Amino acid sequence: MPLRPFAATLALLLCSPALAQAPASAPASLVLELNALQPAEAGCRVTFLATNRLGGRLDRAAVELALFDAAGTIDRIVTLDFKDLSVDKTKVLQFELAGLQCDGLGRLLVNDITACEGAISPPTICLDALETSTRLDVDFGV
Repeated sequence: MPLRPFAATLALLLCSPALAQAPASAPASLVLELNALQPAEAGCRVTFLATNRLGGRLDRAAVELALFDAAGTIDRIVTLDFKDLSVDKTKVLQFELAGLQCDGLGRLLVNDITACEGAISPPTICLDALETSTRLDVDFGV
């Protein structure tokens, strides 16, 4: 049996686009989950889980949130500093928001990402690749 035709066929198969493509990796994302609301002495403690899946370390990430009451009226706008976020590690972050009643909160809207600094590119990727979720009966998203 001649090897030349077999070798040529094998070479064509190995060079085909379907086989030559690298395995698809998960798309870059900055994942924020609204995880808990707890009454605190001065107001409401808001807990988030943050996972940096952007492919590079974030030295600083800050999120501007618009807080709405249960009736849909804006209560306030706050900027929360998530500080540094390591690649592919989930971090728990808690913020105490003075004067806010947890049971009166109806929605958290990500208004903007005010800081997205680190070994990522472009800096707009934090907002462009943002994924939000919630474990509560409070809407959370963009």
